[in-house]
Amino acid sequence: MLIQLMRRDVATQSKLFPELPAFNRGLPTLSREACSDCRACLDTCPTEAIQVTPTPDHPRVTLDRGLCIACGDCAAVCPTGTIVASRETRVAVMHRSDLVLTTKASGASSIPGVRGGPLSPCPHVPRPEVGARGGPSSERPFLRSIHLREVATGDSAADLEVAATNNPIFDSSRFGIHFVASPRFADALVVTGPVPLAMQDPLLRCYEAMAEPRLVIAAGASAISGGVHRGGYAQANGVDSILPVDVYVPGSPPHPWYLLHGILLAMGRDDT
Repeated sequence: MLIQLMRRDVATQSKLFPELPAFNRGLPTLSREACSDCRACLDTCPTEAIQVTPTPDHPRVTLDRGLCIACGDCAAVCPTGTIVASRETRVAVMHRSDLVLTTKASGASSIPGVRGGPLSPCPHVPRPEVGARGGPSSERPFLRSIHLREVATGDSAADLEVAATNNPIFDSSRFGIHFVASPRFADALVVTGPVPLAMQDPLLRCYEAMAEPRLVIAAGASAISGGVHRGGYAQANGVDSILPVDVYVPGSPPHPWYLLHGILLAMGRDDT
């Protein structure tokens, strides 16, 4: 049996965060090509993730990856190549504003396309100083290992991608990443889905059951902004209004490499 196992090919990907294969369109990004102001991208985007603002030179295009469901339609209809597909897999960020790409560095603090204007701090739970981002290893308590509790609030596709991070191909356990059944044993919550009204109180109670320091990872466009569900009667506008989010992982659903990048970012290992 041991000899047979040794003769088999290794399934685990040894190269970390490779570019996505050709059949995977990835997330859209902005190129250096000037926009022609045809506004075809605005007409095709189902979540209002794109904004075109007139300027004296060329129109400024703003793309919010937190709203993007990665349908690929914007890149397909863009005649100038201003919006193109990106196959990069290091896409997670620690600040919501970093998901907003623009053809000109405007430094604006508001998130275009989000109802209610600029994002405000979470009114329910104060954001603790966790110390998991940068600094010496003693200030990063999850540098070598982290225990995660997934909370699914209505995005089955994202749930499947989270499960895939622990399969033999991606093998999240090699990074010290482990999933647990109870929030009392968890260091971080991985939230999937748009967090409708019926799931907001259970999610909050799950967070309150955790010991400090604790982190929250918003996995996917639905968890970040509500995606196609935002602004509806179910108040499914993502996790940001319920809990303080430490890492945002875009995508709909987010690729396992996206998720692993976000988890390692939360651990303080963004240089992996």
